[in-house]
Amino acid sequence: MNLDKLEEVLKNEPKYRLKEARDFVFVKFIDNWNQATSFSKELRDELNKECPLEIKAESLVSKTGDSVKAKIILKDGAEIETVLMRHMDKRNTVCVSCQVGCPMGCLFCATGTMGFIRNLSTEEIIEQVLFFSRLLRRPAPRNDERVTNVTFMGMGEPFLNYDNVLQSIKVLNDTKAFNISIRNISISTCGVIEGIEKLANSGLQVNLAISLHAPNNELRSQLMPINKRYSLDKVLKAVDDYIVKTKRKVMFEYVLIKDINDTDECAKELAGLMGKKLYFLNLITFNNVKGSQFQASSNSRIEAFKKILKKQKINFVQRYRFGDDIQAACGQFVTGK
Repeated sequence: MNLDKLEEVLKNEPKYRLKEARDFVFVKFIDNWNQATSFSKELRDELNKECPLEIKAESLVSKTGDSVKAKIILKDGAEIETVLMRHMDKRNTVCVSCQVGCPMGCLFCATGTMGFIRNLSTEEIIEQVLFFSRLLRRPAPRNDERVTNVTFMGMGEPFLNYDNVLQSIKVLNDTKAFNISIRNISISTCGVIEGIEKLANSGLQVNLAISLHAPNNELRSQLMPINKRYSLDKVLKAVDDYIVKTKRKVMFEYVLIKDINDTDECAKELAGLMGKKLYFLNLITFNNVKGSQFQASSNSRIEAFKKILKKQKINFVQRYRFGDDIQAACGQFVTGK
């Protein structure tokens, strides 16, 4: 897809043409300008040539049908992954990527094995949501469905591509575009403090999530090299400042890994961190990654871990596993390039 030249192509057209064109793309979700029937054939041909709407992608559907993973091939041949999760309550959440690869190198995440290749542009982020918006409009029985939620929890660290991520959120929230509620958009960070501080001052009421995964600096540094730069105490201080400024709840993500961070001692230590009023804990079962040294915690161990959190009255939930069979679950995003 390429919309870079849209304004240039339409510069000699009546002013309302640009609004009409954007409506075709971001509201009616056409995938070819020939579907813009109110435009002349000559204009449609020029738009197809200069601003093609094709999104090159390969997709897989989970056995249960509640997840669709797409590998999107970008203009330069780089590849990213994105996932649609279809909830029982009719919500449709798209988990988007913000970078090709990731520089964070978290040991439990497949994306980290790719290293960092480059940031995504605003259009490349939007393209992922557009792909699934089109998918939900067909076939006919589904044409009343739409993307309702977006999470920046795919490939990459959002706060290392801050400007493009924030600009894409504004497009997603735009009533004249996707019209997704700002409260239904979430950003997950490994703890890049500068990004947390910027978001706190942005005025955007998006949801903030922190990839925590360990209750102390020693273990977190082993699992997440970024902790050596942004230590746990500094991240939590930035979160507390964020809460003071925004009055917004913050979610902490914790992947349970067998014999690593799922012990009773870890649960007690985690409970000691998570007892604050606007802290909310999201427990995630480790999803198998090819070649990984880690394994998922057993159900009995998870229940024992949760029992300790409940006893300490910690506000938490265990995340439902979407798309594990198609390698589309948390921590499984990876491409060959």
